[in-house]
Amino acid sequence: MNILLVEDDRTIASGLKYSLEQEQYTVTLCYDAASAKEEIEAGLERFSLCIFDLSLPDGSGYELCQLVKRRSDVPVIFLSAIDEEVNVVMGLDMGADDYITKPFRIRELLSRMKSVLRRYQHQHPPQAKNVVDIGDVRIHTLEGKVYKRGREIALTALEYRLLLVFASHVGQVLTRSQLLEQIWDVAGDFVNDNTLTVYIKRLREKLEDDPQHPAIIKTVRGLGYKAGE
Repeated sequence: MNILLVEDDRTIASGLKYSLEQEQYTVTLCYDAASAKEEIEAGLERFSLCIFDLSLPDGSGYELCQLVKRRSDVPVIFLSAIDEEVNVVMGLDMGADDYITKPFRIRELLSRMKSVLRRYQHQHPPQAKNVVDIGDVRIHTLEGKVYKRGREIALTALEYRLLLVFASHVGQVLTRSQLLEQIWDVAGDFVNDNTLTVYIKRLREKLEDDPQHPAIIKTVRGLGYKAGE
């Protein structure tokens, strides 16, 4: 799950990023409004939640919240050192889903995040078969398209089919035999154990930040492969 975090205090930002990553979140960190706008314009579909500091050197969290809500109904949490009621009300009126006053404990933030996400998922049931996320890779199954951080990735028919198999079993260990059974003779391609290795290598080269140390399609020694957590 990818979080867009915008915080200009680099000490706070690095601490939050580290803590969120320890909880298995992926964090895209921005220190100002300009870079945050670039991330938003590059594709909000990459993010499950936005966390915005209200006071930024070149703008405000209010401005970013309005930009997000005009484009998509991604949940937004504000962080602020100001706890005056008028600021809280203004933030919520702009569509923010929660407002947390600094200083706060990381456990409080995590609890509030989970509460917002549960409420959001209840109000907006996900179309799991239409859009599937594995880390920062998003698969639009109706369109047959794959994106990494908003950038479309070109896959062959068999590579795409193999990725769909992993997407249908996120967090599960799949043996090589199970994978072979589900991609056999797709698009007229002959697939055996050796070619499976080649296609997994190709997928990693296209999807992983570091194919030598994969984070999306992981090898489970002695068992097979696993995608996601």
